[in-house]
Amino acid sequence: MPVLVMKFGGTSVATLDRIRRAAKRVGVEVAKGYDVIVIVSAMSGETNKLVGYVEETSPLFDAREYDAVVSSGENVTAGLMALTLQEMDVPARSWQGWQVPLVTTGAHANARIEEIPTDNINAKFGEGMKVAVVAGFQGISPEGRITTLGRGGSDTTAVAFAAAFDAERCDIYTDVDGVYTTDPRICEKARKLDRIAFEEMLELASLGAKVLQTRSVELAMRYKVKLRVLSSFEEMDDAAGTLVCDEEDIMESKVVAGVAYSRDEAKLTLVTIEDRPGIAAAIFGTLADAGVNVDMIVQNVSEENYKGHKGGVTDMTFSCPVNQVKRAEKALADAQAAGALKYDSLEAEENVAKVSVVGIGMRSAAGVAAKMFKVLSDENINIQVITTSEIKISVLIERKYMELAVQALHDAFELEKA
Repeated sequence: MPVLVMKFGGTSVATLDRIRRAAKRVGVEVAKGYDVIVIVSAMSGETNKLVGYVEETSPLFDAREYDAVVSSGENVTAGLMALTLQEMDVPARSWQGWQVPLVTTGAHANARIEEIPTDNINAKFGEGMKVAVVAGFQGISPEGRITTLGRGGSDTTAVAFAAAFDAERCDIYTDVDGVYTTDPRICEKARKLDRIAFEEMLELASLGAKVLQTRSVELAMRYKVKLRVLSSFEEMDDAAGTLVCDEEDIMESKVVAGVAYSRDEAKLTLVTIEDRPGIAAAIFGTLADAGVNVDMIVQNVSEENYKGHKGGVTDMTFSCPVNQVKRAEKALADAQAAGALKYDSLEAEENVAKVSVVGIGMRSAAGVAAKMFKVLSDENINIQVITTSEIKISVLIERKYMELAVQALHDAFELEKA
């Protein structure tokens, strides 16, 4: 039988009534002739509650026990979903990560999937099981311990299963009915996309769009897994949602597909660092070792022979999540104290936001950057940092102008039009 993967997020299984609603959708697909692998998240709010228990019990917790606790939420949902399907006379069985077994690295709380053997589940399909309900977000380490995949890990679990079982499609059910040109809460003209290319979705996810977890899109792109994002609260419709697929599966793309934003950004500037080979490696190696996720980077024009620096000095500006500023400050201060770095000061600005335009059509279209900058200029919005790739342009601006920038860019690129 063809295999279909269906993933239900926390809001879609938040109550027993919602689990029944999700189970009905699964039953419809079984009736069409599919063997179905259902990936479930913990019930909405459950993971946060479990994390709170761990942190209250042990502020400097053992990550292995953290995983043992927080993975239990998905186990509950998987069991309840299997029971609900059995009550509907659909042959179903729940599976925890170690039973598959979904093999991961040993990096607790942020493990990566290494292997998903198909033998166990396929054997049960052969014996008449129609639905395997798998607890998302979890696996087993080479040492035999329970691991978790980090926030949004159930999306990654679903795509990985779709790739391993060569599924016809992977449906991600959530509380939104698809991928929009931008956040509808900010721009009322936002339009739901029928299709979006993997590359565009990956950029949007990494730039702040929270519809899909970035790692899940990376996996889908690598293994050519067709993803469909749709709402578990809408009426059942085969054409619903947004299909995330290969660029070749899209007839004609607009130059810009969407506008993304990230509100919680910070800009840091190292003032007066030596302008010499290896200085960037020293700075960003230090930050990487401290777990700081650096995004935009700008090195300013150097100033020659300043304060005895014969090779000249420069300033280095970079952005990172606002909740990592203190970690970055400490790492760089420690590096300076140890003599690995030398700088005059570190200036942190925490009232900035990142706004980006994304589109595969930008590869062959000129003038997108000029248009974006003109739109922001017309709104009297100053650009602090710019970074580009083949299919995206991102700018750092004052946070108070973020919503205005998103709306203005959405209008300028006429994203409300199909």
